[in-house]
Amino acid sequence: MQETQLSADELARDLNTRVIARRVIYLARTDSTNDVAKRLAENGEAEGAVVIADAQIAGRGRLGRTWLAPARSSLLMSFILRPPLAPREVTRVTMAVSLGACAAIRAETGLDARIKWPNDLLLDEKKFAGILAETQTLGDEVECVIVGVGINVNFRVASVVGIPAHATTLSDELGRAIPRAPLARAVFRGIDDFYARLCAGENLRAAWSAQLETLDRAVRAQSDAGIVEGIAEDVDDDGALLVRRDDGSLARLLAGDVTLRASN
Repeated sequence: MQETQLSADELARDLNTRVIARRVIYLARTDSTNDVAKRLAENGEAEGAVVIADAQIAGRGRLGRTWLAPARSSLLMSFILRPPLAPREVTRVTMAVSLGACAAIRAETGLDARIKWPNDLLLDEKKFAGILAETQTLGDEVECVIVGVGINVNFRVASVVGIPAHATTLSDELGRAIPRAPLARAVFRGIDDFYARLCAGENLRAAWSAQLETLDRAVRAQSDAGIVEGIAEDVDDDGALLVRRDDGSLARLLAGDVTLRASN
């Protein structure tokens, strides 16, 4: 299912985006696109630049996990963003990026992509994509946010050692390969739309809540405050998950590792 390599020219063709992919930096192979984007941002790279690679040797997800994908099979990319937000609001960037990516997946494939709080994308409760946002602050201001997006596109999960069995890929779900460059351009446009709305001051909570697979479900969350179990009731404007414990108390989680549990 693997394709030929991508190219910056092909990825930037006819985008007409406002911010996202103003510059496309293509790498055949790298350690981590987030690390490359971080170095570029520190050297003054403009907002909206995207680093995209055909292979990563040190790709990572949240909580120090490794992100695995065969070379030339997936979309492995990182965006340099400089949102007008306070540090406590940066989770809203993940909201915008996940909404844009889901909209693009639905438009390009017809698959019903959903979001598992806080940063996983699911198809029929199987993970096919993840988002990793890393924030650099200067005092009380956000200097930049590096947002990594990994999307499993054209490979069989069963063929890659180390990928969880409950993961999936777009090609596994569709039964056919998907051209990666048009998909990447659609993702750029989708993220650009929601990021522009965020920067214009729009509250994305309602749109994000409507796409969350996590809400109204029994969950178990491992957070800095320890393990929280209960029903995921809602999210707030900053994307925090509100979990109603069995004793009736309400926990507010800004980050954590959430497992969806079977309801009794």
